[in-house]
Amino acid sequence: MTLPAPLTLRHARPADAGLLAAIHAASWQATYRGILPNEFLDDEVANERAAFWHARMNAPDDGRRLVQIADLEGEAVGFVCVERPIGSAWGALLDNLHALPRYQGIGVGKLLIGAAQDWARACGETQIHLYVLEGNTAAIAFYERQGWQPAGREPDHMGGIDVTALRYAYRLV
Repeated sequence: MTLPAPLTLRHARPADAGLLAAIHAASWQATYRGILPNEFLDDEVANERAAFWHARMNAPDDGRRLVQIADLEGEAVGFVCVERPIGSAWGALLDNLHALPRYQGIGVGKLLIGAAQDWARACGETQIHLYVLEGNTAAIAFYERQGWQPAGREPDHMGGIDVTALRYAYRLV
């Protein structure tokens, strides 16, 4: 897909919670087929993500979180959420990186990762990490192409099932 206009970033506001939830749910529905149960993806994920983003965007963050939305010609096409967990041995956490399926592969993810890395550096972090579900081969390949390195695995629970989350880390210095 050729970009008709440059991608731009804007800071998310509490009023964007529904938009973030919709992008997040659409991303999971497209990406996690065969990883998470179809019943969860078809029937529950939209409401679950709406509750999640409403709570997150209305909670105080003390400057420890950045949520930015990527826009293309006025349409929100993706977003990133990065946080600075207190006492993390792994540095900042790139907690969410999502692009609407029809806009994947045009640079949205690279732009959003760059914004997350720039913010973490500006906050004095020397490393950033993320988690990706085992089996999400497209995301794993994307992160590895961007220079992220495998750094462990942890059990998690999503969509009513046990899953394995792979940790990836990226040195910022």
